[in-house]
Amino acid sequence: MIDVPAVMLLDGTSMPRLGLGTWPMDDAQATRAVSEALGMGYRLIDTAAAYGNEAGVGEGIAAAGVPREEIFVTTKLRGAQQGYAEALAAGEESRKRLGVDVIDLYLIHWPLPQVGRYLDSWRAMIELRERGVVRSIGVSNFTPPQIEHLVAETGVRPVVNQIELHPDFSQPELRSWHAEQGIVTEAWSPLGRTRNLGRPEIEEIAAAHGRSPAQIALRWHVQLDDVPIPKSANPERMRENLDVFDFELSEEEMARLDGLDRGARQGGDPDRHEEF
Repeated sequence: MIDVPAVMLLDGTSMPRLGLGTWPMDDAQATRAVSEALGMGYRLIDTAAAYGNEAGVGEGIAAAGVPREEIFVTTKLRGAQQGYAEALAAGEESRKRLGVDVIDLYLIHWPLPQVGRYLDSWRAMIELRERGVVRSIGVSNFTPPQIEHLVAETGVRPVVNQIELHPDFSQPELRSWHAEQGIVTEAWSPLGRTRNLGRPEIEEIAAAHGRSPAQIALRWHVQLDDVPIPKSANPERMRENLDVFDFELSEEEMARLDGLDRGARQGGDPDRHEEF
């Protein structure tokens, strides 16, 4: 079994440095994948209410036989339930679907500035933390001005911002700002939905290390100090994705990978995206 190191969040909670993403798995796929992943050594599992697989994730956790205190479960508030009362109810609903006593990390999935309720949602998440429904709170797909608005109004800083991040879209300015604020950067789509992996630079570095292109991309994430959450339901690829902590990329190799950035966003723009 592979041991995964951890990163300390602002609130003192320890979070694994790499996890399993579960979008777009259905409940049955999530149950199998989560159970298998936990058996391999994964300890961070990422889901969201909008994925429709929280119950399956919870069943996978229950089936794995791993002590609950070793598992770090993340889920997210969906757009249709933004707002104070709605988010309070949504957090409880997610916890019940997951079958856990506490959600380790609860994120606002998208800011939805056109809806204008993310501050109310953030106040609810603070309340959920105080009630013990969730342990840590953060955001996903937020910009610095949006995060600054939350902090200015509540005094509570998100411990994580989960963002699109891969070699084609490495967001160096946002990562740097997170580091200044003490916010951990978590990377969704860390392999760029595999579109990055055929780049000659990645293939050459992979050959030099005797590793796969996916392992090179994930090791790049680890050395950037972000937390990647690659999705896979294939046991062989899941194991491969986890096995990135026993080698290191050189400064020159990291620079070559940094140079692949094309600003090529594949997902939504946080200022315009609509998610309900």
